[in-house]
Amino acid sequence: MPRVRRRITALLAVFALPLAWIVAVAGPAQGATPTATYTKTSDWGTGFEGRWTISNTGDQPLSGWTLEWDFPSGTAVTSAWDARVTNNGTHWTARDAGWNGSLAPGQTASFGFNGSGAGAPANCLLNGQPCDGSGDGDDGGDDGGDDGGDNGGTPPDGRVNLGYFAEWGVYGRDYHVKDIVDSGTAEDITHINYAFGNVTNGECAIGDSYAAYDRAYSAAESVSGVADTWDPGALRGNFNQLRQLKERYPHIQVLWSFGGWTWSGGFTEAMRDPQRFAQSCYDLVNDPRWAGVFDGIDLDWEYPNACGLSCDSSGPRVFGDMMRAFRDVFGDQLVTAAITADASSGGRISASDYAYGAQYADWLNVMTYDFFGAWAGTGPTAPHSPLTSYNGLPTQGFTSEAAINALIAQGVPANKLLLGIGFYGRGWTGVSQSAPGGSATGPAPGTYEQGIEDYKVLAARCPATGTVAGTAYAHCGNQWWSYDTPATVTSKMAWARQRGLGGAFFWEFSGDSTNGALASAISTGLGGAGLAGVGQAAADSR
Repeated sequence: MPRVRRRITALLAVFALPLAWIVAVAGPAQGATPTATYTKTSDWGTGFEGRWTISNTGDQPLSGWTLEWDFPSGTAVTSAWDARVTNNGTHWTARDAGWNGSLAPGQTASFGFNGSGAGAPANCLLNGQPCDGSGDGDDGGDDGGDDGGDNGGTPPDGRVNLGYFAEWGVYGRDYHVKDIVDSGTAEDITHINYAFGNVTNGECAIGDSYAAYDRAYSAAESVSGVADTWDPGALRGNFNQLRQLKERYPHIQVLWSFGGWTWSGGFTEAMRDPQRFAQSCYDLVNDPRWAGVFDGIDLDWEYPNACGLSCDSSGPRVFGDMMRAFRDVFGDQLVTAAITADASSGGRISASDYAYGAQYADWLNVMTYDFFGAWAGTGPTAPHSPLTSYNGLPTQGFTSEAAINALIAQGVPANKLLLGIGFYGRGWTGVSQSAPGGSATGPAPGTYEQGIEDYKVLAARCPATGTVAGTAYAHCGNQWWSYDTPATVTSKMAWARQRGLGGAFFWEFSGDSTNGALASAISTGLGGAGLAGVGQAAADSR
């Protein structure tokens, strides 16, 4: 959803009270931390205009800001400009708009909003510190020190916020790269995985050439605001939009992901000649026609030495052999992989030597979702992405915690593991029990497929009624759904940080709300504005 930058109209100004109500949530600077001051600039009875001013009263540059406050029940932001404002109940969060996030000592930035209600803000925090400047200065962001470099794999403290962009989403879902910008999500993420390329005949291949580099975007659809041309050699489609996105948000890196559930069947043949396989992928990813679009490759084999849509029996070392071959060919470019989260006894994690492969990877995306769903049509109902175990868990080892523990036990470094978040829910129908564990008659209806629905739809149609094992569930009518909310995502990110993980990733952009609530929750939970830069930490840890 595009940010609103509308001021109070002249008509409303007639009714505005001549007051400059400055709420005492910020006082004079008391140290080296920045401050924030709130001013109520207009009030016309049925609403008001407010303004926040962020001042860098410290002696170090401020690279990005996140402002939080609480409004009493009945008071809310209705529109905002010069910042991206979201809320979780009565708790409100504003992130800089990108262009006004970097403040030298002595500089200020401000944003405004229209509101309803009569309450005043309270519990103000700026980058995690009190808004009056009385904090200790440790906001978890950029402290001016060494973040490990300026041109490589992961952001400060090794935290990645990566989203998958589905190539086919430009059709029925009508989701385009520009939507990443309009939702504000471009400011929250660090990486994009473009999904998917195919693996066929022992090589990497383009999935849908029309969507990838041929579809012509109009000026209104384009990230840059400039229409594509039909000039010979001109790049169009998703690839050109990704190029424009990177020009506008240079902190974002893009990887081309190959495989996925449907196109994993070709990996077994390809790994009969790993060098040829890796070289074919390098040549495609770095094709001069889209030079500069991609920063590396992601390999999504479901699953090496195990069964997914098809089965592989190449042995436990095949995954590591693949990652080693790709590292040899791709050199300093990013090389990552999406891997199973099945930590059940004799499950898919135990079928492969992921520690061997991890030493050649920048990170591994652990697919900690889809543990349970309506493919078991009669239930029992269970959350598809439980963080931890709980009484009644249908299958032991089917939790995020069990997967991370199993991989670390194999020898995979924690900081090379990303926690997976699904931007969708899975659900059943014919359910009378509100708590998990109920019986069902089949999959609940979904917009595109039975038993699955986007978060943005579920949040409005079937709001969460409870939580279990670190995730949310909802019982509405005779339907039962499980999905993550901004609150559960934030808690999962706190867990990921406590375990020392490298960050998180999500499947996929189009499932989020129009204001990017889930992607924002990942960013906030992982450290907020500190995610804006990228460093060399992952490469150094190979």
